Parts: sequence; C-alpha cells; structure tokens
Amino acid sequence: MVRGVCATVTLLLCVLGGQAVDLLRVTTTSGNPPSIPQVHCWCASYPNVTLCSWPEPSQSPPIRYVATYSERHRRTSTNQCHLIQPGSSFSALTSASSSQPFWHCYLPNLKLLTDYIINVTAVYSDASSSHLASFMLEDIVKPDPPVQVRVSPHNNRNLLVEWSPPPTWTNMDIFPLKYQILYKWENRGTPKSVNLGPFESTKAELKGLTPGRPYFFQVCAKELLDLGECSDWSSPVNITIS
Repeated sequence: MVRGVCATVTLLLCVLGGQAVDLLRVTTTSGNPPSIPQVHCWCASYPNVTLCSWPEPSQSPPIRYVATYSERHRRTSTNQCHLIQPGSSFSALTSASSSQPFWHCYLPNLKLLTDYIINVTAVYSDASSSHLASFMLEDIVKPDPPVQVRVSPHNNRNLLVEWSPPPTWTNMDIFPLKYQILYKWENRGTPKSVNLGPFESTKAELKGLTPGRPYFFQVCAKELLDLGECSDWSSPVNITIS
C-alpha cells in the first residue's frame, strides 16, 4: 500500500531596486508536485491595458485557476482578475507566435507609481500551486510592435523606412512613443546587423547602403521616457537596392 505524501515547497526570489519579487508555492498531498504557473505580466498601453499570461501545462492541467491582485501595502483589499481562457479570439491573438495554449487575465484601472502583487493559483484535485509576482506598472510597460512597416527607394541609393504606431497604444498624445530600426544583411555568408535610433517620428531615411544586397528591416516601439522595455520587433520586411 502506498501512503499519501503531504509536501509544501516554497521558493522566494527577492531582487531590490524596483525589480519584480517572485514567490513560488506548492502544496500537494501526493508524491508528484504540480507544475507552477509561469506568469508574465506586461502593460501594452500605459497606463490602461495591463495583462498577465501563463501557459497551460501540456499534461495534467489543473481543474481551475484563481487569479487575484492587490496593492502590495494594502493586501486586505484584493481584486479578482478577469480570466481569459485559451482558445478565445483574444488569447489566440496575443499568443499567435506559440502553439501552446495560454491563459490570460486582465488587470484594469491600476494606479500609477504603485506596487502590486498578483497571485495566480492552479487548483488540482489533491494539490495547488501558486505564483506570486510583485510589480510596478511603470516597470512592465511593453508596447505591441509597430505595424505597416514599409521600405522604399528614396533618392540615389537611399531607403525610406516608414511605419505606424501599434494600434493598441491608445494614449499617444499623453504618452508618445519612440522607435528603433534594426536592419540585417549577409556579407560573404556572415550575418551583419545595425540598430538605429531612437526616432520620435514614424519614418527615417537610411543612406549609403550597398546596391544589389538584400536587407531585412524591423522596427520596435518604446515609451518616450524609457518606461519599461521596447516592444518585440515587427515582422521583417526585405528589399534589395537596385
């Protein structure tokens, strides 16, 4: 006869200087601890659109998830996070680059310059596991990539790179964006790249490129005052100078 095993595992990671504090907790009554939700949070449109996501385990998914958030110094006031299941149109859009199903939760009306704690708990029939993360909204700003990137010849041997801001960034007048351009090529089989910027406009002229060589261009967006990080790079656009 195999007896049940009751185990509690806690891992605490604390990094000072405004960085996230992660706590991972597992409580189980069986010999196989459940997987811990790998939670990632970001603000796609400062300060109104904050999302957290985590992948669904490929084996033995939990019965349900419970996601809550609260101000770090007011833990008595806890809010339920609006859960978005894998397979929804929203989840498919935000997880387009991954074949693994993702859960999302939406955190509305967060305050500026305030520390928050999010708690995502996976509930199993005989166990539970939690990921708690501490963050400040300003530290997790990450716009979506720019869209409609276009590259065209301009004057002699020059190129004009143009793009549009991410449509999900809704406060452009109050919180403008700046941009970086990454272009790549190969020289005798060796990859080369140049990162240019920041640019506050949505176009830039590049000079002195080599005729007959194919180039690949991508653009990323970042909040003008350097909150958070740059977006993911846009889809590459290629052109060969004639």
